Amino acid sequence: MSDLPLVSIIIPCRNEEKFIANCLDSLIANDYPTDKLEILVVNGMSEDGTRGIIEEYAQQYPSIKLLDNSKKIVPVAMNLGVKNAKGNIIIRMDAHNEYSKDYISKIVYWLKESGADNVGGIWVTLPGGDTLIAKAIAFVLSSPFGVGNSMFRIGVKEPTYVDTVPFGAYRKEVFDKIGLFDEELVRNQDIEFNLRLKKAEGEILLVPDIISYYHARSNLIDLFKQNFWNGFWVIYSTKFAELPFSTRHLVPFAFVFSLLCSFSLSLFYKLFIYLFTFIISIYMLTNMFFSFRLSIKTSLKSFPFLMLTFLTLHFSYGIGSLWGIVKLITSKLE
Repeated sequence: MSDLPLVSIIIPCRNEEKFIANCLDSLIANDYPTDKLEILVVNGMSEDGTRGIIEEYAQQYPSIKLLDNSKKIVPVAMNLGVKNAKGNIIIRMDAHNEYSKDYISKIVYWLKESGADNVGGIWVTLPGGDTLIAKAIAFVLSSPFGVGNSMFRIGVKEPTYVDTVPFGAYRKEVFDKIGLFDEELVRNQDIEFNLRLKKAEGEILLVPDIISYYHARSNLIDLFKQNFWNGFWVIYSTKFAELPFSTRHLVPFAFVFSLLCSFSLSLFYKLFIYLFTFIISIYMLTNMFFSFRLSIKTSLKSFPFLMLTFLTLHFSYGIGSLWGIVKLITSKLE
């Protein structure tokens, strides 16, 4: 036990009073020795009861420390955490998640066993509430039709080398080698960081038995907002860094853009209304197929909610990406 490395966990958070206590409880319950662990919770000027909850935990548990992030955004929080971390291993975690009892010990084991520079695990998506729509959101976010080939969401059967993982565990010297997180990237800063790591010949390992439990958004409005900005930043991030796209990132944009173009052209050339109808019909039939298949596994009552959730997820991401392109073009013209 004395040979185990000191681990620093960094948790950026803002307005997470609903989830932060469960997150911290899951870390306290972990089987990793508490004297080999520090938990740095970086609060982004929360406007709810988040800060007070963290202060209570910090008073009760010496391993938990509160840091303030006046700039509020995640990359700043991560850099504050890295600069204050004392551990040899740094793990980025999320307040919206809970972590399996052996999460930290397995991270440490696989970093040593594999020699990888970044190790992460899979997400098990949980409903954000008890309603049918909340449950539908959780199922959709674990479906290939919903999230494409995102392996940490849909799962892998064995340890697999990948381009990115949601919450990385790094040796501290990685930050000395390739630098800190890009603070211009409000989102996707982990993707950009891992791209730099790969360019420096680093390896990123996804391990299926390292498990965290993610609480999805509980309603369609919050889901729309979250994925609109996810779609926006996957495009707009290219203003600051050369980030690669995968097919799954661009499909919602292509879908929304094709609908917009075909409908607009149909106002001048009636023939294009058939193209618009064809595209939306193919999508709706595919949506019905996957929604029905999921509802058989869960409950037939969820069928219309699953269809609506797929629609919300795909349209919000696609519209966000479209807005990202508009902002990218206008910013270059200024």
